[in-house]
Amino acid sequence: MTDEDWAGWHDAYDVPGSPLERRLQVVRKWIAAALDDGATRVVSLCAGQGRDLLPVLAAHPGRDRVRARLVELDERNVAAARRSAPPGVEVVGGDAALLGAYAGAVPADLVLVCGVFGNVSDADVRRTVGLLPQLCAPGATVVWTRNRREPDLVPRICGWFEDGGFERVEVEGDDGYGVGVHRYAGPPVALEAGERMFTFR
Repeated sequence: MTDEDWAGWHDAYDVPGSPLERRLQVVRKWIAAALDDGATRVVSLCAGQGRDLLPVLAAHPGRDRVRARLVELDERNVAAARRSAPPGVEVVGGDAALLGAYAGAVPADLVLVCGVFGNVSDADVRRTVGLLPQLCAPGATVVWTRNRREPDLVPRICGWFEDGGFERVEVEGDDGYGVGVHRYAGPPVALEAGERMFTFR
């Protein structure tokens, strides 16, 4: 964990037209699409205040069927997410980088990795992508984000996903942000609870 103000970081979501606000709308669109397709088990890594998932879930007709686990380390963000979480959503205060944080909630149909890849090393991005099948049910959707500043890592991230058994669904964004959507096309993979995916810089 760094000295970043991770609660204040969310303020940019409220600025119309900001890269984070535009990114949020795209992420919500793909969450809604996954729920429309029948996703009922959801996990969110470094979930923050849950601003991507929770409003979409609250408005979705299938919300009562969904079971979700949001994992977040910042206590203020955990408290904010818990205030907004409907029944069926568990907000866990803990280290989202540890695969063991998802025991009992995976394999999931929808995995959210938003706000992670821009805050870890390139090697940890690649490692995380390689371990994500452990969180995924066959056919699961992974929605991830990464800024598009140079050197733009998004094309390489797509390659790592596709080398790891994922199929590209879409990549959206502009110079400010990127949103990737991949579908897991591989077999079930057992959860190695002691493994760490990444360390925040």
